[in-house]
Amino acid sequence: MTTSVDTVVREACVSVGHDPTRLMDVAREVQARLGCIPPAAVDAIHHDLHVSRAQVQSLVSFYAFFDDHPTSQITIRVCDDVVDRLAGYDRVAKAFADELGVTIGQTTADGAISLQRTACIGMSDQAPAALVGNVVVTDLSAERARQVVAELRAHRDPQRLIKKLGDGNNAHPLVKAMVRNNIRQAGPIVMSEPRRGEAIRKAAALSPAEVIRAVKTARLRGRGGAGFPTGIKWEMARAAPGARKFVVCNADEGEPGTFKDRVLLTEWPDRVFAGMTIAGYALGAREGILYLRAEYAYLRAFLEDVLARRRSDGLLGRDVMPRRGFEFDIRIQMGAGAYVCGEESALLESCEGRRGDPRNRPPFPAQRGYLGCPTVVNNVETLCCVTRILDAGSAAFSELGSRQSAGTKLLSVSGDVSRPGVYEVPFGTPIQDVLALCGGRDATALQVGGPSGRMVGPADFERTICYDDIATGGALVVFDSTRNPLEIAHAYMEFFEDESCGYCTPCRVGNVLLRKGLEKVLAGRGEPSDLEQFEQIAKVMKAASRCGLGQTSFNPVLSSLQSFRYQYETLVAEPAQGRRRGFDLDVATAEAARIRAGGTQ
Repeated sequence: MTTSVDTVVREACVSVGHDPTRLMDVAREVQARLGCIPPAAVDAIHHDLHVSRAQVQSLVSFYAFFDDHPTSQITIRVCDDVVDRLAGYDRVAKAFADELGVTIGQTTADGAISLQRTACIGMSDQAPAALVGNVVVTDLSAERARQVVAELRAHRDPQRLIKKLGDGNNAHPLVKAMVRNNIRQAGPIVMSEPRRGEAIRKAAALSPAEVIRAVKTARLRGRGGAGFPTGIKWEMARAAPGARKFVVCNADEGEPGTFKDRVLLTEWPDRVFAGMTIAGYALGAREGILYLRAEYAYLRAFLEDVLARRRSDGLLGRDVMPRRGFEFDIRIQMGAGAYVCGEESALLESCEGRRGDPRNRPPFPAQRGYLGCPTVVNNVETLCCVTRILDAGSAAFSELGSRQSAGTKLLSVSGDVSRPGVYEVPFGTPIQDVLALCGGRDATALQVGGPSGRMVGPADFERTICYDDIATGGALVVFDSTRNPLEIAHAYMEFFEDESCGYCTPCRVGNVLLRKGLEKVLAGRGEPSDLEQFEQIAKVMKAASRCGLGQTSFNPVLSSLQSFRYQYETLVAEPAQGRRRGFDLDVATAEAARIRAGGTQ
C-alpha cells in the first residue's frame, strides 16, 4: 500500500515539474488513481513538493471532490439545488438510496458505489441531474435512477450510462455527453457565427494601448454580475509594475441556476481562447489559465484538443499569428468542487494550490494576483465579447443595449418555464419579454442573478435586464404560483450556510441566523421584530464580511422580504402576554431533562 501510494504521488509530482503551486493538479491525480488522498499520500506530497502537511491536509479537507479515506469505486452525486428540487430531486434521491440500500453520504457494503448530494452542477435546464464519476446524467426520474444503479452494478462503467448524445459538440468524440445545449435564442454578439482567427489578426494590427481603447470604447463591462469596466481593469493590470503578468478565465460557473458558460465552452471555445489571447497581448502577458470547474471535467479533453489545434495553427504559443514576437499560451486548471472559488481571489488561491479562501483587498488581482503578479480575471462570456469587439468593431457592439449597459447578455433560464435554456438578449430587455420568450406564463417570482442576486415579484416584471436596473450574472430562475417564495429563500440560505468557507464571523454566523429565523417564521412562530432583525443582520454581513459571498448571501432573505413582505407579515404576530412566540419551554429544557433523567454521566 505504502509503495503504491509513494509511486502514484511521485509520478503526479513529476508531471507538474515538482511545482508546489500545482498542488491542486497533484491532488486531483492522486484522488483519481487511488480513490482518495489518504494520510500516507499527504505525507508523500509534503516531502515531494516541499509544502507543509497543513497546506496539503487543508486543501484535501476543503474541496468537495477530495476524500481523505477510501469511499467507493463510483460516486453518484445527485444535484440538490432549488431547480432540481422543483423537478423531483426528492423522488430521484430516494430511488437511488432505496436501490443502493444506503442513505445520502453512505457507501454500499461492497464498497462499489457511494451516494452523495451536491450543489448545482450547471444542468438546471435539464434537471433533475447527477454526476456519476465525471459522467453527467440528465433528466432523471425515479425509474431512471433505479435503472442507473442496476447498470452500474452490472458493468461498473459510468460512460456506458450514456445512451443518446446531446446536440452540437456534446456529440464530439472527445466529449460524448448526453447534455443538451438548449440554445433558445442566439444573438449577434456572443453566439454569432464564429470567424476563427479574425479577431486576433485585427488585434495584432493595433498596439496594446489601442486594443484596450477599443474595449473601453465598446463600453464592455464584466459579465460576471458586478459589471466592472473591462477596459479599465486591463489598463490597471498593464500599468502595474512587474514583467510577468497573467490572464485568467473564470470558468468556475457555480452560481445555482447558471449554465450559459457551459454552452459557450462547448460550442464557442475558440472565441473564449481568442479573448484570452487578445487580453494577453493588451496586458503584455505571456501566460493564461482557464479555471474549469470540476463538474465540467467531461469537457476537458475536448478543450485541450482545441488548445492543441490553436497551437498548431499559430494562434497560441510562440510568434502568435500574425504578429511576430508576441508569445502567449494557455493551460487548463481544474477545480475540485467549491462554490466560493467563483470569487476571483479565491480562484487565484486555488490556482496556487491552496484552499479557496478569498483574499483581503486591496491589493486587487490587477495589481497583485496569481503568484503575486498583475492578473486580469475575466469570465467566459466577457472574453467572448472581447473577441467579438475586436472582430466586428466597438461601434457594432456598443450600438446594442442600454445607456449604461452596452451589448447583449446571455441568460440561463430555468425553473417553471416551458422552454428552459440559454437566451442572448440585448441589455435593456424587460423581464416580462424574457418570460414571454421562455414560456413563464404563471410566473409569480423570479430569482435573478442566482441566490446572491435578488428575488423579484410581478411588480418588477416591467423592469429591465441591465446594470442600471436589474443586474445579473446570467441566471434567471422562474417560480410559478404553486411555489412559496419564503421556502425558496430558505433553500438558498441552506446553500450559503453550506458553502461559506467559515473564515469570517459575519458570514459564518449570519447565514445560520437567517436560515434559523426563516424556519421560525415559516413555522408560524415569528414576530415583527424578526423581520427587523433580518435587515440588521444583512447590514452587518454586507459591511463586515470578508468577500463577496458574505456580502451578498443574505440577499435571498432581504430581497424576498422586499418583494414579498406581505407574505412574511401574514406569518408573524406580536407575542401575547409578553411571551416570545418563538420560545418553546419544552424544547429549551429538553437537554437538561435528559441529563437529569440519566444522571451525571
